[in-house]
Amino acid sequence: MTDVRVRFAPSPTGMFHVGSARAALFNWAVAMQSGGRFILRIEDTDATRNRPEWTEGIISALDWIGINGTNPVFEGPYFQSAYEPQHREAVAKLLADGKAYFCDCTREQVQERTGSKDKGYDGYCRGRGLTAGAVRFRTPDEGVTVVEDLVRGRVEFPNNAQEDFVIARSDGSPLYVLANAVDDITQGITHVARGEEHLPNAARQELLWPALGATPPVWAHLPVIVNEQRKKLSKRRDKVALEDYRAEGYLPEAMVNYLMLLGWGPGEDREIMPWSEMAPLFRLEDVNPSNAFFDEKKLRAFNGEYIRALPLETFEERCVPYLDPSWDRELFSKVAALAQTRISVLSEIRQNVDFLFLEEPVFDQASWDKAMKNSPVEILTDYLQRLESVSWDPESLKQALEEVGVAHGLKLGKAQAPVRVAITGRTVGLPLFESIEVLGRERIQDRLRAALARLRG
Repeated sequence: MTDVRVRFAPSPTGMFHVGSARAALFNWAVAMQSGGRFILRIEDTDATRNRPEWTEGIISALDWIGINGTNPVFEGPYFQSAYEPQHREAVAKLLADGKAYFCDCTREQVQERTGSKDKGYDGYCRGRGLTAGAVRFRTPDEGVTVVEDLVRGRVEFPNNAQEDFVIARSDGSPLYVLANAVDDITQGITHVARGEEHLPNAARQELLWPALGATPPVWAHLPVIVNEQRKKLSKRRDKVALEDYRAEGYLPEAMVNYLMLLGWGPGEDREIMPWSEMAPLFRLEDVNPSNAFFDEKKLRAFNGEYIRALPLETFEERCVPYLDPSWDRELFSKVAALAQTRISVLSEIRQNVDFLFLEEPVFDQASWDKAMKNSPVEILTDYLQRLESVSWDPESLKQALEEVGVAHGLKLGKAQAPVRVAITGRTVGLPLFESIEVLGRERIQDRLRAALARLRG
């Protein structure tokens, strides 16, 4: 199927939505497995709703998830505004063929005639022979318009329930429904996979394509992505911007893996799976039409799995943007393997290792109160004394604290809590005794003395 041509056609109206990323990946998979083409088209005709930086953001976000011009499958970006001459030609053709007509009705006039805000246009201008105004497509009075959808099956739209919809404004500029169809026809699009919210548009475009002399594409309307309350993901309410996840330290390979599972699965209960294995298995026909739940906790777990699977050197490099430039990279390398097993997103690396590089650990009142509530002065004092002569390796350091704990009737977990907070500033973090080894005898002693001074007031 080398003639397959899919497209991803976002509008540059803000941050890049994870739902858009999912749609792009599904289209990318179809193009890759068929040897076809993936067309990126920026729908930029509404000047009031788009900015150049948002277009750049779309291209950057797609590149982050592996969709870019380094693969010959990719074409673009094209811009819808460049196709305005074809849009106007299409409107003129539909008018000349009697499949569209001019209309000068205002919304208020239509409502006055129909007696309702909810009823559609009443066809008032169909026979008036106007030569100016907005342009409406003449919808058939009888029968049904059928959208054969790979995801949703056969969907029927009774024509008598569809109004004569506007395809161009009175100034001649096209509306989305026409521009989108003309662009797809011009670019030879064979498959349109997009969000479920566009299904009503598909009914209109199913009429427009033949009216413009073209065969409609294969349709696939993807399920809505919902939040924990099973409400559609919203930019106002939910964390939906791909850029935010990228900045937080999610890996692109983990994000791709997770997004591909929103409405589809490779079977055999497999979930953690690289793109190279998922893409050949993907079929639009296998997409589940039910709403897909975006579970950030599950995404976070996926990301942790991918982080732990990174080669250590790669992990260190990916952590660099989240570390202070002044921090000693060699010192970081000594604990990188320990940190790799404990973080779920890369941005967590800083709070796990900052105690190594600061003169004194970050003071966290909640951690201090929790660890020091039983006034562990004797524990810290005895351990400080043992550190004068203990062998400086994790096992010996652990054994020394265990013995101090036994002397005070405490298990290791209870005994090490105040030591950890004194040294790292936090109740959780890297393995304690490996951290002590890396910090060195003198710095550890200084921190224990400082904690004792704070406890004694």
